[in-house]
Amino acid sequence: MTATLRERLQGGATLEDLAAYLDGLSADERLAQCRALGRAQQRQLFQLASPAIGVDDLVPASIPAQTAVVQEGTNTLPLPPPWQRFQKPMCRPADGSPRLFGYNEGSTRPLIGPGYFVAYGTDDRPEWAERGGVVVDYYQVPDGPVAPGWPKVVPNSRGLQMFVFQGTRDFMRKVSTFVTIGAAYKGEKALDHYFVLVRQ
Repeated sequence: MTATLRERLQGGATLEDLAAYLDGLSADERLAQCRALGRAQQRQLFQLASPAIGVDDLVPASIPAQTAVVQEGTNTLPLPPPWQRFQKPMCRPADGSPRLFGYNEGSTRPLIGPGYFVAYGTDDRPEWAERGGVVVDYYQVPDGPVAPGWPKVVPNSRGLQMFVFQGTRDFMRKVSTFVTIGAAYKGEKALDHYFVLVRQ
């Protein structure tokens, strides 16, 4: 019987082995395997994952501007499993700059708010680049048009989302072609919470 992603992590598999395994799965099985990871496994996966990641790994360069690419997410917050699942739709801005616009979609969005962010590379910040090559920055929200159908852009200082997103940055690392993993920071403090993203 083929070992699962969780079992491979626990067995000490290398990042290269994990990437090859994940790339060989169907989209549905890849998502199921990633959703089965608990906090300990996500922490281990983040430590293994490569900080060499760019915005093209989240939204491929071939995707036109303002076209949504959905990342299926699972976090490690102490919540019931259905509430640990979310989506991070992302798109390239119309101005051609090397960044992404995005927000958080899930069952709590109508109550909390969209949690908009801007994602960009960390090459010019060495202390950030060690954490991950892309930062999902909630200090910023889109300053231009987003993808059609997305909710209204609002700052993270407004409404209940200020308690979730304001003052937060997530640092991203690459696992495989379709899988990335992030670690959450409040200000400059690591929260020891993680989330795995699987690109549709």
